[in-house]
Amino acid sequence: MKTLIRHAEVINPVSRCHETDILIEDGRITSVGLHLDGADEIIDARGLTAIPGMFDIHSHGADGADVCDGSIDSLRHIATRKLAEGVTTWLPTTLTQARGHLQEIVKTVAAFRSHDDLTRCPGLHIEGPFINREKAGAQNPEFVRLPDIDELLELHAIAPACILSLAPEMPGAIELIRAARSVGITCSAAHTSATFAQVSSAVAAGLSHLTHFGNAMTPLHHREIGVVGAGLLDPRLKVEAICDTIHLCPDMLRLIFQIVPRERILMITDSVAASWIGNGEITLGGLPVTVQDGIARLKKDGTLAGSTLRAHEGLRHVAACTGLPLEDFIQCTSWNQAQSLGLEGFGKIAPGFHADITLLDLSGNVVRTIVAGISRFIA
Repeated sequence: MKTLIRHAEVINPVSRCHETDILIEDGRITSVGLHLDGADEIIDARGLTAIPGMFDIHSHGADGADVCDGSIDSLRHIATRKLAEGVTTWLPTTLTQARGHLQEIVKTVAAFRSHDDLTRCPGLHIEGPFINREKAGAQNPEFVRLPDIDELLELHAIAPACILSLAPEMPGAIELIRAARSVGITCSAAHTSATFAQVSSAVAAGLSHLTHFGNAMTPLHHREIGVVGAGLLDPRLKVEAICDTIHLCPDMLRLIFQIVPRERILMITDSVAASWIGNGEITLGGLPVTVQDGIARLKKDGTLAGSTLRAHEGLRHVAACTGLPLEDFIQCTSWNQAQSLGLEGFGKIAPGFHADITLLDLSGNVVRTIVAGISRFIA
């Protein structure tokens, strides 16, 4: 089966090609150029922009469904919403939960992965439970516990843990980071009161990401630059940015994209079940949440409770805040994520790459999402 996308504006990291054709065969891109032919299916993309299918490496839920529901139906529903956002690869992301419940959630993710015919799901993102209770934010403090190598390896044996978010200053965290890295798990600092020195020690042990940068972490200060300062300064760290102009205000987004090299920025949604629902109420890890004007907050104290951001909206926000064209930051949506997770053949529209492609209209809305050469979402 050969599919031809015709007349698309093709956006790749640092490049833009006008009125370009993309030929796909057996789930891979075989040719990108002008006046291609010989396809069984033709998609007219005149007036549309083709970008590499986006990765969302931090997503708790969407449209009333939560990864922590422990339900394959919930995971499939989230996946369909991710496709409508232009996401082709995602990591179901857990919350701080009791040990037994967390195992059941991971078992459900494993079952979902074995039958997933919608998106690509290379594994999961474990956020918590090994965090700092003082920086729990919207994580349920009832289930916060000290780093436990045995618990992590038990979860990883059920379904691949691609990312572990933890507080690096907690007792046993450095040993856990070393153990996690030894089995291929990317470690990220989250919900943390760490000093710059503590982050640096964790980086030396293998820490390489900062979860929802700027949020639930020690801020930049002129006498102690904290975790935020580490993200701005340390070239070994990748920063995960929620580009919703809420978790990071427009000026902070502009600052990040001005001073942090593009290869260190990972755009995420941190979406929760509140995304896609409009105003209303949900729960997050057992905690009541109110959604108003696109902002999810804990009912008890108004703490931000994840995001309602849709992945493609992040593109519009970054462009508006920074004035950058898509080709200047598109690598932050898929290429960087793929490289960080060690996944080859993703993040570019080029011969030999997986045919994971998102088509956007002139307003940045998702028109079609293609996974392995197959249209999985059509607006």
